[in-house]
Amino acid sequence: MPEVRFSATELAARLPEVFRSPADGGTLVQIVARPDKELRELRDRSEVTPEAGLPGDRWARYCSRRLPDGTLNPDTQLTLMSSRAIALVAGEKERWALAGDNLLVDLDLSETNLSAGQRLKIGGAILEITAQPHTGCVKFLKRFGEDALNFVNSPEGRKLRLRGIHALVVQAGTIAIGDRIEKI
Repeated sequence: MPEVRFSATELAARLPEVFRSPADGGTLVQIVARPDKELRELRDRSEVTPEAGLPGDRWARYCSRRLPDGTLNPDTQLTLMSSRAIALVAGEKERWALAGDNLLVDLDLSETNLSAGQRLKIGGAILEITAQPHTGCVKFLKRFGEDALNFVNSPEGRKLRLRGIHALVVQAGTIAIGDRIEKI
């Protein structure tokens, strides 16, 4: 898979595509489990549960964000990223899973469209957006370059949540690629 790095100018020129994301009635585009560090497993469908998030994902084993009592922080259970935003920084769909987000969605994830506490119905599951920020890190820098990292972490990038959002599972259920995403 060839490495692609877009310049800040190229990223800014391609940003209008992100603005075309639907505010509601979006689509689940990709499901990605991370069974271990640097490993990705693409799924056509999966269960999600309040206990495990995305079963088989490393969150339940390696969550670095824990509550004071040592339990896993449910506010970081799942990560969602806009499929248009990942296309912006990664290019080809074969590189999208490198971002490490569990659900790639065609939906406006901006602060103005989805606030903490907003619930989303995807397939048979209900997720809740959390207030936990999701920002680009060293791994994102390594995979997509400095311009991409600065772009998603810029003030505008944070408002648009180009790097994505965290969610927790409120109601267990099966999700599948192509499922409609509804704000409830």
